[in-house]
Amino acid sequence: MEVIVTDSNAKEFLASELPIVIDFSATWCGPCRQLAPIIDELAKEYDGRIAVGKCDIEEAVDLTDEFNIRNVPTVLFIKNGQVVNKFVGSKSKGDVQKLFDALLA
Repeated sequence: MEVIVTDSNAKEFLASELPIVIDFSATWCGPCRQLAPIIDELAKEYDGRIAVGKCDIEEAVDLTDEFNIRNVPTVLFIKNGQVVNKFVGSKSKGDVQKLFDALLA
């Protein structure tokens, strides 16, 4: 299940003991809309193993600045409080799923 991550709940979300994926996006972004269903599907498939969050860059300016997000979509993979991987732009479900699997390794 995906969590909407905002500046007000970011600290709590980032404190998760699970590995974390955050999808930084914007409502006006075409590639973001293309990637969103893939992230949604994977959030369901990995529920309980990976905490998946969706962050609208215009709604969470502090969090966006904290992670130095300059382009959307940007997807961060966080393990033990550290960003261990990221990608910018859209990818196929298979490519994104490989990154989810790598986060669990």
